[in-house]
Amino acid sequence: MNFAAQFLYSKKQSNRDPAQDSEREEDTDPFWSRGEDATKKTDSNQQDGQKNGPAQSDQTAPRPLPINPERLKDFVEEEYLNGDLTTWEKKVGNPDEQLKEAIESTTPKIIKNSVRPKNEFLRFEDISAAAFKIQSGIQKTPCMFSRISKQYGVELYLKKEYLQYTGSVKERGVLYLLTSLPQDQQRKGVIVATDSNFALAVAFHASELQIPVFVIMSAGTSLGRVRMCRDYGAMVILFGPTARDAQSHARRLAQENGYLYIEEEDSAGYLAGLGTVGLEIYEQVPNLDAVIFPAGGHCGLLAGSAAALKHLNPKITVIGVESEKFPIVQQSLKSGHCSTEYDCITHPLYGELGGPSFGANTLKLTKKLIDKMISVREEDVLLSMLRLLECERVTADAEGAMGLAALVADKLPELKGKRVAVVVCSGNLPLPLFRHCIDKALVLDHRVCKFSVVLSDFPGEVTKLLEILGREEVRVLDIQKENIFLNTALFTIEVTCLVETRDRTHTMQLKDMLTEKYSSLKWNDQ
Repeated sequence: MNFAAQFLYSKKQSNRDPAQDSEREEDTDPFWSRGEDATKKTDSNQQDGQKNGPAQSDQTAPRPLPINPERLKDFVEEEYLNGDLTTWEKKVGNPDEQLKEAIESTTPKIIKNSVRPKNEFLRFEDISAAAFKIQSGIQKTPCMFSRISKQYGVELYLKKEYLQYTGSVKERGVLYLLTSLPQDQQRKGVIVATDSNFALAVAFHASELQIPVFVIMSAGTSLGRVRMCRDYGAMVILFGPTARDAQSHARRLAQENGYLYIEEEDSAGYLAGLGTVGLEIYEQVPNLDAVIFPAGGHCGLLAGSAAALKHLNPKITVIGVESEKFPIVQQSLKSGHCSTEYDCITHPLYGELGGPSFGANTLKLTKKLIDKMISVREEDVLLSMLRLLECERVTADAEGAMGLAALVADKLPELKGKRVAVVVCSGNLPLPLFRHCIDKALVLDHRVCKFSVVLSDFPGEVTKLLEILGREEVRVLDIQKENIFLNTALFTIEVTCLVETRDRTHTMQLKDMLTEKYSSLKWNDQ
């Protein structure tokens, strides 16, 4: 309804005879604040007056119905509510001129486009709709100040997406995809062929929505991952030696039985679900300077969240981090098309690389919205996992620790002293592999070292070595001796020790002391 017409109507009501207003029914237009309750109240008062005493004369005319500004947002554009109202004045003059003015006044007003550049593929409205639709099915994870801040000179906040039920941020995109399916397809079921965090999210949320779900995995999938999918309620089928064989079998089953084959792709729905992370970070951390996201082959989180953050505050710096061994995003940005070099490759540490999750849509968003892309070494990722475990008690996997690795490697000196958020997106690493990563990280951090010395094969020599290590407050993790396969003189032994120190400085002190004491010292740095 035209706003100007409502304004003129209210003005006309104020000049109307009160007797006529009492005979007419009030308009029930939602713009007016007065409703049926007031009419009923007036009628009841009149009836009470006639019953209990003389009726009171209504000397005051009913006031014109005020316009309720809070209700205008439901009917008109928000930019019309900024205070600039268009009014028309009635002038007495030439009828031709009045007719001309009336025609011009009815010309539709052209609404100017928003100043912000809009993304044609993924709109902010899509992300907002996804946030509303999935709010009851996912955790609103905290974004908390971290004790790691002092070590790297930034005001660091960690967005803990590993606290989702399946331990991964991918639940957001999966839940929005599943709830958007038609009901007939939900009754038929869905099928997925992967052993990644995406499969865990599909298995859990499809079961929660009572959608039949089938997960096809290769025969080499870890037993723990298979058990988790089955516990979530999925029907798990092991097929073929490779992931490609499992995908082919899943597509065939989908075609034969009417299942919907879904995979981690860069569709607008999936990216909108992942983009809700950006909405929450903006709400939880005020005055944010930068946000660091993991990238690589699965950079839907980076692209979707960047779309939300840049819409809310274009001044926020969005940074993506990927592995130096697999620079998929950087290669794609240089070439102008998606790199397929690492498609269908599954890495023990980084999981699946490439594939449909990094497509033309994701590349377009990344090129348009991301301020900086950097790559980090594998050693930096392992050290990042160690820092998260020690300081935050977080068992993050490589993808989850990728963002913090940029600060560990000192690749972002321009962020010193600024407020930075880092997304820890997942924590689903198998226990044996996680233990191996932490052991390697301790070696890289110069807190676990190994050395060997040649001693005389006489009583008390090994004891003297252990006494020296005890005085230096070194913890001995393992000790071995060898006296047969040696190229040294007879009656000598080689003693190899694996020890743990406090830090790099403590390690250097131990090395200098042993070098001075034993000339045959062999030190293994890594």
